Amino acid sequence: MNLSASLPLLVLALAIEAAFGYPSRFYAAIGHPVTWIGRWIGMLDRVLNREAASFATRKAMGALALALLLAVIIALSALAQRLCLSFGLLGLIPLALLASTLIAQRSLHEHVASVAEGLEREGLDGGRRAVAMIVGRNPQTLDEAGVARAAIESLAENFSDGIVAPAFWLGAGGLPGIAAYKAINTADSMIGHRTPRHLAFGWAAARLDDLVNLPASRLTALLLVASAALDRTADARNAWRAVRHDAGKHRSPNAGWPEAAMAGALGRRLAGPRVYGETRVEDHWMGDGRAEANATDIRRALRLYRRSCGLLWGLAALLAATAIL
Repeated sequence: MNLSASLPLLVLALAIEAAFGYPSRFYAAIGHPVTWIGRWIGMLDRVLNREAASFATRKAMGALALALLLAVIIALSALAQRLCLSFGLLGLIPLALLASTLIAQRSLHEHVASVAEGLEREGLDGGRRAVAMIVGRNPQTLDEAGVARAAIESLAENFSDGIVAPAFWLGAGGLPGIAAYKAINTADSMIGHRTPRHLAFGWAAARLDDLVNLPASRLTALLLVASAALDRTADARNAWRAVRHDAGKHRSPNAGWPEAAMAGALGRRLAGPRVYGETRVEDHWMGDGRAEANATDIRRALRLYRRSCGLLWGLAALLAATAIL
């Protein structure tokens, strides 16, 4: 699929997902493409990740598992794309519907907004319950500011790998591009951890996920800086300053870019030391503002997020028009 087709597909898919999301009745009836991918990854993990094998063997088996996963995902998505496009331009509609299931604009907004609502309606306990649905850290260690920061950090990071990165790979490679990206990202979230079981087996997934998220993380930061310039309650200059000063200090090669941009725009500090389960992770702060945050700050972040999603759609539409003409 060339850019003159994949970019209009991206514009349509973004619009469909923003308007409708992934209906809960579909999820209840058939699950979600990411859950299907997750089952395949779990099966490959059980079959190929032998604890008795050497570190090098488990590392090789992890790379093999990832290659097998991608081969299946790309083949199936390419077949679906070819079938849809056999109907000509009308085929872009079902193809966009398929692609929209792999973008998460609407669901991300709903999950983060629920944290603000939990804090506003039920106080700290409500905020902790809501934020536990979207972050891996121990919510019982978080005060109100910690809950709010966790929600904002999740919004910034997931804007990159849940919306901008899938959009980038959809525009670059059509349905196979976005499907392959989601397979890599899901593999990283399931097996790309530094645990005894997955340190070797998940190495390939973690490294490839870092690579495929690199362009989108930078683009996400730029979108947030641009959105801050259009919002009188945000600070675009401070957002850009935080990106330049702090993004490279994050323990992740990609997460620091959107988190630093969001922190600077809001005049807050994000990331920093955190507790996952019983493990305390020491990380650099993103931004040089106040560490205190509350539900109002979450809603400010959501406003920047919505504006950034609009800018992403506008950029995709401009590129699509240019490719067509």
